[in-house]
Amino acid sequence: SSNVWTADMLTKVMAYFHAQEVMFTLSSLQMSIKSYLKNLLYQPRQLLSEFQQLDQQQFQTAMKYLFNSRKDRLEMGNISLDWDKTRERIFQSPGVNRTLFLVTLDKCFLALSALDCVDILSQVLRVSAVNYLQPDVIGSLPKVLQEDAFRNLSTVFKDLYDKTSAKTQRALYGWMKQILQKSCNMSEFKESTSWVSAENLWILGRYMVHLPLEEILKISLNEIRLFISYDNATKQLDTVYGITPELAQAFLERINSSGFEMRNTSTIYRQDFFSFSFMALLGLLVCFYDDTEQMDAAVARALLHQMIKCNQLRGFQAEVQKLKSQLLNIAMQNQTLNDILGSLSDAVVGLTSSQLESLSPDAVHNAIATLNQVSGWAKSQVMILSSKYLSYEKVLSFYTVSQMGALVTGISTQSFYSMNPKDLSQIIQGTTPQYLSDLSPAQQQGILRKIAASGDFSSSVKDIQGAFFKEISLSDLWKQTGYNSSMMKEKELRRSQALCLYELLSKKYYPVDLLSTGQLVKGVTCQLIESMGTDFFLNIFKFFEKNLHLLSPYQVNCLAWKFWKVSNASIPPFLLSVLPIEYLEYVSGPLCVPFIESLGKTEMDLLNPSLHKKNAVLQKVQECLNGSIADEYDVDLLGNLICHLPPAFLRGRMSLKAMATALHQFKLCQQLSHEQKTEIKYKLLELYGSPNNWTAETTLDVGPFIALMSKGELNVLAEKFPDIILQIAKTIGPISSAEELLSTVFESVSNATANMESSLSRPDCLGTRAPSSDEIIKLAEANVFWSVQELKCMDAGTFDKNVELLGTVSGFNSSQLIALKEKAKQVWGSLPDWKSYHIVSLGRIALALTEREIEELDLHSIDTISVLSQQTEWTLTQARSILQGFLEDSGQTISTLKSFDLVGLGAILCALNSTEIMSIRTAEFSAAVARIGLLFCSTPVLRQFKKMTESVFSTATSWNGSILQEIGTIAGGLNEDELKAFDKNLMPYFQPIAIRRIPPEIFQTLSPEQIANLGPENAAMVTRLQREHLNASQLQSLQLALDGARTSTPETQTGASTTQAVQTPAPSAPCLSGSGIWLCAVFTLHLPF
Repeated sequence: SSNVWTADMLTKVMAYFHAQEVMFTLSSLQMSIKSYLKNLLYQPRQLLSEFQQLDQQQFQTAMKYLFNSRKDRLEMGNISLDWDKTRERIFQSPGVNRTLFLVTLDKCFLALSALDCVDILSQVLRVSAVNYLQPDVIGSLPKVLQEDAFRNLSTVFKDLYDKTSAKTQRALYGWMKQILQKSCNMSEFKESTSWVSAENLWILGRYMVHLPLEEILKISLNEIRLFISYDNATKQLDTVYGITPELAQAFLERINSSGFEMRNTSTIYRQDFFSFSFMALLGLLVCFYDDTEQMDAAVARALLHQMIKCNQLRGFQAEVQKLKSQLLNIAMQNQTLNDILGSLSDAVVGLTSSQLESLSPDAVHNAIATLNQVSGWAKSQVMILSSKYLSYEKVLSFYTVSQMGALVTGISTQSFYSMNPKDLSQIIQGTTPQYLSDLSPAQQQGILRKIAASGDFSSSVKDIQGAFFKEISLSDLWKQTGYNSSMMKEKELRRSQALCLYELLSKKYYPVDLLSTGQLVKGVTCQLIESMGTDFFLNIFKFFEKNLHLLSPYQVNCLAWKFWKVSNASIPPFLLSVLPIEYLEYVSGPLCVPFIESLGKTEMDLLNPSLHKKNAVLQKVQECLNGSIADEYDVDLLGNLICHLPPAFLRGRMSLKAMATALHQFKLCQQLSHEQKTEIKYKLLELYGSPNNWTAETTLDVGPFIALMSKGELNVLAEKFPDIILQIAKTIGPISSAEELLSTVFESVSNATANMESSLSRPDCLGTRAPSSDEIIKLAEANVFWSVQELKCMDAGTFDKNVELLGTVSGFNSSQLIALKEKAKQVWGSLPDWKSYHIVSLGRIALALTEREIEELDLHSIDTISVLSQQTEWTLTQARSILQGFLEDSGQTISTLKSFDLVGLGAILCALNSTEIMSIRTAEFSAAVARIGLLFCSTPVLRQFKKMTESVFSTATSWNGSILQEIGTIAGGLNEDELKAFDKNLMPYFQPIAIRRIPPEIFQTLSPEQIANLGPENAAMVTRLQREHLNASQLQSLQLALDGARTSTPETQTGASTTQAVQTPAPSAPCLSGSGIWLCAVFTLHLPF
């Protein structure tokens, strides 16, 4: 062979087929090759088998074409294949990637150079390391590798560390250790006390956390000294996020013994560079440096500076906080806090509000370069520091704000509103974009209102980036001109904004320009989709597919109907799931795999909001899987779909082999039912045996599912692995989902500290243990198990330091909240003396305030109210007290409220009476209406808001889709006549949250046509009570909407029965059904590349 495809060679290929008595033409050969390649993509197990049959030469050719070829097309004489597209499709398929991974392990190191194989492995692994790198597969890694290849592969595994399971991490450490030990035995390290040389430590990198304690203590001191002197040793030690205090201290002990005296200030700095502290070389080991006796203040400050990275550790934050607190005390010896504020690094986050309050404005100003970079501030701390800084600066300008960094969120809304509009315009142009998104809605509204009022809004609109743009009201958008499609690329849009802007821009720009922006797809109406020509629609469909997550279920349904109408033979299989249930009949045979694969990459609730429809789709998925999840290939294929499979199917139809791979996927599921979790628990017990015998790695891998274990099993785990259980409990939500786990954590922490100290200042606290800071930080949500008496006996300093954390505990009952509120009074003095930052720091504890107590508070600031309004459990009388307190203390009436006041009041607005609502100024209401439309107020309040909305957008009967989207729940205040008057095509533009707010007696006045046009998502929001008020015809229409039936065109009645069958991939030519075309045509003859 000349290694080049020629017409003559094609003749030989055809002659070969004819000799086999297989008669077909060149075009049918081309179709067969394409079809065969396509089928292999959907049959990764078959592909594995075909690869395994290739000889070395064919394997080399296959690998080169897959990983090294620069060719876009494969030319085989007259036959041309789009190889670029095929290869892209190959790497998008999880099953095919698994096959490539397994076959690379199996054949590559025998056929290609080790370095090439490592390169191929790294490319394949980056797609989904978690699923492919299971512990049993690690055994297939080569036991002998040349040095360069081993180093490269180790680097790949270090990069993928966080993407692999704990068991896999342990197995990879074992593999690396085995190879490193062999190389040690053959070198000068033969006599060494340990195989762990400086070089080996560097190669292990993050995997050094798996070294046993005794191995670390045996490492030669020369090797430790050598390792620390490496230029990039710090880089390795900076990544040991999973290290434990015991291992860290063992390393520190060896480093200390090797000749570095860490307490001695003179050796803390490298000789030439005073600014480079030796501490910097220790990476994350500094987080556990506990030799603080006789340490001087300069060393403590150097250590604190390095500890800024300790928040990256996997756990042990309570220990880190404790060490920072000790170092803080040492750093402040013979110094005032004002003097050294700028040299304390992020330890300043540990200062209490009273310590921060004692700072001088001058000190805060001088330390701003440090303070503005610190993360982890509590809201109250930011408020104090911002006001100190601004009281020094006097005038709030663009420059001042740009210096503040993370402290920007502490600037009051009123201060923003008082700024020069030009300065505000500069701020939103993105000098500190990462902090702008952290501003509260009230603060954002304050900035926007000031710019809008200045007349400079048009020029500023184009510069507003990201989520900040979503705060611009519809009425403000309407007033502006000069929009273009390119300025939309960096903005996030509400659906109401997108509808408005798409309509506006479509007069000047082609749909391709608009859809390519991404966010504007939210504004595409069904009428627009239906009016598109066939070729045009098929060409731009890729923009919809790419931005599927931005579309509403109604839009997806419209796309599905359009695709079915113009090209049902090539409809993307996942779109069949949004059509009425009978269309699922078209999913069978070769369409099954693409159907499941595309569904697995999409959010199920976006496609099927209705439970009935979801169940029908899942039934089809089970059929396609032949009634079982057999192995890891099925898990790859299912993707997100695994989260929705019914409990019975998980119980009886899922193999243990599949379960080992599926565990990671289950951990990513957002809303597993209790029944699903129970079945997962039984599978885990079947897979790993009794928790009494679990290793640390198994416990870490099971992760949040340990919450499903019995109290006895949890006690065993907590005794064996207290730190791991603590780490897992931190990731678990409210107590309702994990009561037994949290109570186990509480007992474990309590028993470990057994701190029986009691507050001597209170006789009733004798013999009662008081919660310590250390315990509160460790417990997080498990703080809910402190008794009322124990909370009452908490030390004042402990409360002051941890009030914010206690305020986030969602499970505290009213008695516990009252105890904490009384503690706040005891620590902060009488209520009128409380500052805004005190009130803000309370969190849920504020719910315990009575109406009379609320009256005593200073509530003049809308920023305080903004934080209070985020609590959802206020009674109407409490909300009324907060409203009255704000109006009185700020000297305002309802008629003087600005839009940012309305936004800040949030849910407190539900306490307004009808007279008060009607006295809100129209312009201010207009700017805040989208935020008000997110509130769940009572029907009488919504009716008044609806009247106000009419003063902004004219009478309800004239509203369009973008207005309905803008006003949200306010649409729940429409009366019967208004609701009946809406055109049926506007029904999908009611926000789903608005549907639930429509009273049943008014909802029942909708016509069957209107109900049929609600769209799948709105139909799924109809409540049981609303449904009970509907007649048979209306219920039938509701079912049509739930099913995604076609309602907007005359073709509704034709249904699925009149359509042509969905095209399935073309069958292979007879010769190709057994050994593959890759064998009998492509890789037998060496293709040029």
